[in-house]
Amino acid sequence: WFCYQAIVDMGINIGVVDKILLNFQNTAGLFSNLLVTKVFAIIFLALSCLGTKGVKNQKMTWQKIYATFLGGLVLFFMNWWLLDLPFSPIVNMVIYTITITVGYILLLMSGVWISRMFKHNLMEDVFNVANESFMQETRL
Repeated sequence: WFCYQAIVDMGINIGVVDKILLNFQNTAGLFSNLLVTKVFAIIFLALSCLGTKGVKNQKMTWQKIYATFLGGLVLFFMNWWLLDLPFSPIVNMVIYTITITVGYILLLMSGVWISRMFKHNLMEDVFNVANESFMQETRL
């Protein structure tokens, strides 16, 4: 929505997508502000992270999670000025799209890691009853 001029300049025109986006804008005002659009995306990302399952990675630390989350926030939210660079709209769109994609992926990774850490920190039992496995014998 915010890089629409660059898409038109490339000669891409998908009428169905235009109608869908215009309906979202007319009914919900989703694209009225860049920040509102990004907040909605983050809300949906957080909801998707709540339902994730997986085994705990022993190399995962809170410092790594915080660094990934902060990097994702900076790349996802602080790239609005890239749309106003003095380059062509296509170059601005490519730079903006790369930064917002990398920021979203970093936020997704940190959200999944946070969800896993919270779920697995609650299961500290020796016999691992909740995960239905047990410690193996390590002596020869």
